[in-house]
Amino acid sequence: MKELIDKLYKEKMLSREEFRLLLDGRSEETASYLFEKARIRQQENFGHDIYLRGLIEFTNYCKNDCLYCGIRRSNANAQRYRLSEEEILDCADKGHAYGFRTFVLQGGEDPYFTDDRICRIVAELREHFPDSAITLSIGEKPRKSYQRYFDAGADRYLLRHETASQALYKKLHPASQTLDNRIRCLYDLKDIGFQIGAGMMLETPYQTADDLLDDLFFLKELDPDMIGIGPFIPHKDTPFRDCRQGSLELTLYMLGILRLMFPQGLIPATTALGTIDPLGREKGILAGANVVMPNLSPTPVRGKYLLYNNKICTGESSAQCYNCMTVRLRSIGYQTVKSRGDSPRAAKRQN
Repeated sequence: MKELIDKLYKEKMLSREEFRLLLDGRSEETASYLFEKARIRQQENFGHDIYLRGLIEFTNYCKNDCLYCGIRRSNANAQRYRLSEEEILDCADKGHAYGFRTFVLQGGEDPYFTDDRICRIVAELREHFPDSAITLSIGEKPRKSYQRYFDAGADRYLLRHETASQALYKKLHPASQTLDNRIRCLYDLKDIGFQIGAGMMLETPYQTADDLLDDLFFLKELDPDMIGIGPFIPHKDTPFRDCRQGSLELTLYMLGILRLMFPQGLIPATTALGTIDPLGREKGILAGANVVMPNLSPTPVRGKYLLYNNKICTGESSAQCYNCMTVRLRSIGYQTVKSRGDSPRAAKRQN
């Protein structure tokens, strides 16, 4: 396995058969070697700096009905909310004071937030925080909507593809949602000029090793600036409520692989990692991740934005989230930085 890791470290890509061997043959020894190589690439490109993203979960209304998601349209038990424009700006104002220079507006696909409303919010954030990056994560839209968001001042767009397998995508979503449209969105966003983020869930119901290989090859073709992956965690009010949770072990292993494939990629250690293991985010950083996303949403609504069970940090204030993450990262030899945290590749494109 070390030979395959060395080849991936050098060439940033393997054949399908080689990737399969690397996944099937993983062990503690193999993982340790992979993480060692991943940290070399991580620190060559980013030193010991970890970029902060201030997450503002501004609506949990959603028109979609994804079978795995706790805010799916059919979940009658979800406590719905929307933040006002003033509340969103207040979250960003507090985050900016703590040192955040990227704000991620994340929400369900909520028809209330029309293009006009989104553009107004983006423009106000751009005016108030000219030194900060604005990221949107609000789902599938027509190209003309994405163009309007970009023109209003948005810099980045996160849209996890979830899976690159057509067959698996159909098992995770209703027929009205298609993988073809989701991929169309990602290429539209990239063509417009957004820094784009894609990514997938690991160990969802029905997922196979071949599906994960499809993901790796799709990501290589798409070549996104950001890649967010995380373990599947069931939600009690979805059809997958009784399905097995994804593992920390595979998620960390895939983080290491992705760091070697994308040395300059922005790869978060997600909240989901911290949910399945108390030190999950720290372990994610040590496997090659270089981004964390503390929550800036108002405390009263955090427990309502539940995509999966047992989400952590729902009762903490923004200051507590920031301070906690800063201390945690320092304990493993890393530091948070007051920076937009653009990917090196994106910076080169802009120049």
